[in-house]
Amino acid sequence: MNSRIRLDYNNLMTDRLGAYGISQAGLEAAGKAAVQASQWFHARRAAGKMDFFDLPDTPEHLNSCLKLAAKYKGKFDDLVVLGIGGSALGTTAIHSALNPSTYNLQDKKARRGRPRLWVLDNVDPEKLKAVLALLKAKRTLVNLISKSGATAETSAQFLWIRQWLMKDAGKNWSKNMVVTTDPAGGILRQIVDREKLSSLDVPSGVGGRFSVLTPVGLFPLAMAGVDIKSLLEGANQMRKMTLNENPWKNPARLYALTQFLLYQKGCRINVMMSYSDSLYPMTDWFRQLWAESLGKRVNNQNQTVETGPTPVKALGATDQHSQLQLYIEGPRDKAITFLMVEKFRSDITIPRAYPKIADISYLGGKSFGQLLNSEARATALALSKNGRPNCSFLIPEISPRTVGQLVFLLETATAYAGGLFGINPMDQPGVEEGKRYTYGLMGRAGFENRKAEAEKFEAGNSSRYVV
Repeated sequence: MNSRIRLDYNNLMTDRLGAYGISQAGLEAAGKAAVQASQWFHARRAAGKMDFFDLPDTPEHLNSCLKLAAKYKGKFDDLVVLGIGGSALGTTAIHSALNPSTYNLQDKKARRGRPRLWVLDNVDPEKLKAVLALLKAKRTLVNLISKSGATAETSAQFLWIRQWLMKDAGKNWSKNMVVTTDPAGGILRQIVDREKLSSLDVPSGVGGRFSVLTPVGLFPLAMAGVDIKSLLEGANQMRKMTLNENPWKNPARLYALTQFLLYQKGCRINVMMSYSDSLYPMTDWFRQLWAESLGKRVNNQNQTVETGPTPVKALGATDQHSQLQLYIEGPRDKAITFLMVEKFRSDITIPRAYPKIADISYLGGKSFGQLLNSEARATALALSKNGRPNCSFLIPEISPRTVGQLVFLLETATAYAGGLFGINPMDQPGVEEGKRYTYGLMGRAGFENRKAEAEKFEAGNSSRYVV
């Protein structure tokens, strides 16, 4: 079996979809735009603006994470990751892909002495209290992740869990915490130095949503038993493919180009539909990657464009029974990307029974994996017959190497798409504006004007409540 992920884009083309697809001539004519986007990408990379691209070939991150994970191995029952957005979604996606869905329910022997992993990526107080009630402070390692250290949600989590650790461990609380942050500056780096905390670096040129292949993701994944060396080897294998200037041999560039062309044809929504429960959290990670990178008000010439495809997640076969009706007969504004696993790591044979009831007996002797992949093929066909564009990433088998390939492919495709859309895929000015209002409402010094602005805005809506 081929060990590399393949992109099947047949169901995006006019010979399958008619006028709703992309013609071969149109794809080739867009080659000039693809070349310009590639030149832009490599110019940005040379200027140190695409540092994520060289992460798989940066052994110091791997070595630092393996060394620290070895130091803590067997010393803790639980690992709590405090982070939000890019500091959490990638770790959850890879952990869910490579470890059993029941990982936290297994006993320590089944986990090979590894700690349970809790990724607390929100500040909902009910969830925070519920998780903490399951843990013992002295047997819990906390990995606090924030590049700037100024993220309000993560800072609040830190203050809360620090107090919890101090109640049980006293002055030794610092032995139960690892901080992953900027190597040189920021609030958390100051706290690391003051409290003498163990720490790992977030490379200064790597943004949160591109950071899972840095210590942001590598350390907690190593603690949970993921083979991060093979993960990075898979990413590096894909990296070499994405350096190929031939778009027909570069799945990242080809995926970016086809999605860009579909956007021009009115497909403004990109649905990623996983036909694997273990890869479903990967669609959550992709949502942030695609949305935060490509949703921009202005382009690189500072012109207002308000562009960007909207990512939506779906799970097959579950969402065939909840979303597919809309995708097949609703507005023609969607392109579907399937994640398909060709060989499942384990499978179950459906028992034979009721031979005289044809409507159920036909399933006997088949496997659940066969059923799920038949559902995926049938859905792709139904969409295509109705002129709805769809493509598939064919994953030979879920492993650290193939997951590393997938992560790097999607990261690079996103960056290439930024070049095609003519926007900066590495910033997130819209998110920053919301953060500033939060600071004001929570009383942070220097943001008083933001609080006043928010209160004035809300007061203007006071008469529009339904009671």
